Amino acid sequence: MTLPDLDDLIAEVDRRCDTAHRPGGQEQPDWLALLTVAAQLAGQMQALADDLVEDYVEHCRMHGSSWTDIGAALGVTRQAVQQRFHAPHKRYGPETMTDDLRQAMTHVKQAAVHHRNNYIGTEHLLWGLTAVDNSATRLLQAAGISPGAVHQSVGTRLSMGASQAAERIAWTPYSRKAIAIAEARSEQSDSDRIDCDDLLIGLAQVGRGVAADVLTEAGFDPAALDAAPADA
Repeated sequence: MTLPDLDDLIAEVDRRCDTAHRPGGQEQPDWLALLTVAAQLAGQMQALADDLVEDYVEHCRMHGSSWTDIGAALGVTRQAVQQRFHAPHKRYGPETMTDDLRQAMTHVKQAAVHHRNNYIGTEHLLWGLTAVDNSATRLLQAAGISPGAVHQSVGTRLSMGASQAAERIAWTPYSRKAIAIAEARSEQSDSDRIDCDDLLIGLAQVGRGVAADVLTEAGFDPAALDAAPADA
């Protein structure tokens, strides 16, 4: 993968902010509008970079690396790396999920293990959610979207890894955000357990990651369907 250079990024700012340029080129462009877009793009890149580092920090911790070793790898002190990454992530056990979601999670884990991935990404979650009939597949059907087509589409994006330690698999930052959204949605509906449709909407609302891309391409709009009953 070739990383963008400064010229690429400037071109992307220009593309995103074409309204800032005056027709005919007789006046100066709206530099403040361009600066706003540049800052937004930089923020998105920084958030992506932070997610990348956080994902590997979590894997290092899972496989026994000390905070001192992780700090040395990042070029900072142990105290600095602990302050940045030490906040524990909430764990979602089977007791927090409906029977259908627990069943879907078995397919999620199988997908990661089969592809020798040492992480649970949004692609694994969407693949598991669409493996069997549940409230997520019914929500897709209510939107006029084939769950089978979504399942097949995300399946083509599952990449083969080289992990031999599939018994300990970390959730990626996007996956954790998706289930946190799902939990909040279930609480809003006065449910004490997260269901498949909650997680489906969480994956879509994260807005980033393989699952969000697949759902967007399929035409899934969580804002339009959030109030629709799963059994519709």
